[in-house]
Amino acid sequence: MEFNGACLMSILLLFSSVGIIYASDSDILTDFTVPAGQNPLNLTGNFFTFTGFRGLPNNNLTGQTAVKITKGVMAEFPALNGLGVSMAVLQFPAGGVNPPHTHPRASELLYLVDGCLLVGVVDTTGKLFTQTLTKGDLFVFPKGLLHYQLNTDNEAGAMAVSAFGSANAGTVSLPSTLFTSGITDDVLAKSFKTNTPTIELLKAALKP
Repeated sequence: MEFNGACLMSILLLFSSVGIIYASDSDILTDFTVPAGQNPLNLTGNFFTFTGFRGLPNNNLTGQTAVKITKGVMAEFPALNGLGVSMAVLQFPAGGVNPPHTHPRASELLYLVDGCLLVGVVDTTGKLFTQTLTKGDLFVFPKGLLHYQLNTDNEAGAMAVSAFGSANAGTVSLPSTLFTSGITDDVLAKSFKTNTPTIELLKAALKP
């Protein structure tokens, strides 16, 4: 994938402004929030800088099947606290999938930097909306709705940048939440109208 740092910075700046439109966090009564124990008088430009996205386009995902997600959210970037925005870079290996999940605290605006993605979102009536995205396309996933992304190219990777209307959008992944969180086999078997051996196979396959 041909993608340089200057291009990534332009995209991040664009999403930083767009994300404000989707902001859902509570307003703060100060210019920004200083972490406990830090003296505001000692802050420098470093406080407002996040460097975790440097070098991402050069990562080699050959042989991997899972999407690599690098987050720029409040946990990694404390300056976002109270500002109602955050970002993530998603790197998809060939044929890679970001499994069905939700973000309970924010909408997501995804920009496809490179490659091709099949995306889908399910509304509260159970209707599935899908779209095939190509380089340069935007797609929005409304707050709290189930959605996924799949790299349909089995030979080349894909990269996307997502902006969120929250400093901490949260992620609830259905596969891991259902099968690795400790819900009993009996409950899952009855819920999915199957048997416990099948549930045990799913749990084993999803172990970290």
